[in-house]
Amino acid sequence: MPSARPLHLAAIDLGATSGRVILGTWKNQRLELREVHRFPNAFQTLGAHDYWNIAGLWHEIQTGLAAAVAALPKGATLASVGVDTWGVDHALVNDAGRLVYPVHAYRDARTQPGLKRLANTRAALDRIYAATGIPNVFYNASLQLEETVASCPAVTDLATRCLFLPDYFNFLLSGRMANELTIASTSQLLDVHSNDWSRAALDHFRLPATWFSKPVLAGAKLGRVKNIPALAKTEVIAVPGHDTACAYDAMPASPDGTDLFLSSGTWSLVGFESDTPVLGAEALAARISNERIGDGRYRPLTNVIGLWLLEGTLKDFASRPKNDAEWAALITAAEKLPAPAGLLDVTDTALTNPKSMKAAIDAQLKKRKLAAPKNLAGYTRLICDSLGRGHADAKAAFEKMSGRAFKRILIVGGGSKNRLLCQATADACGVPVVSFALEGTAVGNLARQLIALKAVKDLPTFRALLGKRLTQTTYTPRA
Repeated sequence: MPSARPLHLAAIDLGATSGRVILGTWKNQRLELREVHRFPNAFQTLGAHDYWNIAGLWHEIQTGLAAAVAALPKGATLASVGVDTWGVDHALVNDAGRLVYPVHAYRDARTQPGLKRLANTRAALDRIYAATGIPNVFYNASLQLEETVASCPAVTDLATRCLFLPDYFNFLLSGRMANELTIASTSQLLDVHSNDWSRAALDHFRLPATWFSKPVLAGAKLGRVKNIPALAKTEVIAVPGHDTACAYDAMPASPDGTDLFLSSGTWSLVGFESDTPVLGAEALAARISNERIGDGRYRPLTNVIGLWLLEGTLKDFASRPKNDAEWAALITAAEKLPAPAGLLDVTDTALTNPKSMKAAIDAQLKKRKLAAPKNLAGYTRLICDSLGRGHADAKAAFEKMSGRAFKRILIVGGGSKNRLLCQATADACGVPVVSFALEGTAVGNLARQLIALKAVKDLPTFRALLGKRLTQTTYTPRA
């Protein structure tokens, strides 16, 4: 029988451009969400490098948790809290948990020499992919840490632990240092065939194995919150630390495995759930990343550059939308335009972190003898159609390598609200795209807390309960 007593939980959900604290209330097998705090986030440049304001993020987390407590009904307590963030970035700390090195942002160009070196050493590239199931990408924690040790060798004497950002904030909350599996799997340092670290990868990148402890599975209880009296009874739970893993958990997927998942935000993360990894030369060529699900299974996915293209382009237009009504007007205007004569190559590395996204797009188009759009609506149409084609290319690659046929695409994240992007994806992929009115990452975060607290039996049960109540929109492919 469902408990009549409500259970209150907090999800700390940090993204690369914004963060929020969500208060979740579970009552009568129903989850209610309330955003109690939202704040901007951005990396900052100092000298030649890019860094995160970690102290500022911790301040916002504390502010959000205080707001969550204030929003509770009289006499209620917060049962648990969980943290998810973007992938790969990390904190190097000593035994006391003090930072011994600044926290770089993944877009920092410092990894480029190591990226090129590995790319040009075929035997090493094949060996690392076979060991970790993660392709050679500029933001990998492996490359970041390799550069850190090479540029500052003394760091191996100063640091005793490497904590990925959810791990670090869990430590600040609970006092316990633990690496969580899903965030660890973004690093290119985890053994693809086990739930532990790859000695081959650690040795290749010259990293101390002692920096890492065997990862815990999502749902592990790390202890009560320390040093925040109002949360003295609140359990810190290691939810899937990677926000994409949380977003996948929240999707009410078909049990037959025929759904392809798309978490659409700064990045478009396209993938599916599998009991086995997708490996081999073809997978490496397609840059398939075998990240992990909270329970230890696999989440083969590929990163397609996402709405970062639009976010960057907007900076060059004074007329950029400032509210929901203006966004709706922009999308409507873009929909009315004819299809672009040619689409962007969304795999072009020049689009990764240019000083001007508009200039980078214009340069690519000029090189291919294509006309640049005339206005912001034109760029919006071009970007959404190009991302739709990128999603279709990812779907085709997965079908070929896995032997599956995907019948639907389930989309969550900011892009799920963009009907132009959803329709472009349906048209390019040739299957329906189902958009859910769902705070994907926060819901997945809260789901794992509920399972850890034994309020819900397991993830399939949670998905079944959630799916009954979700508002969804289906975009059917147009001929």
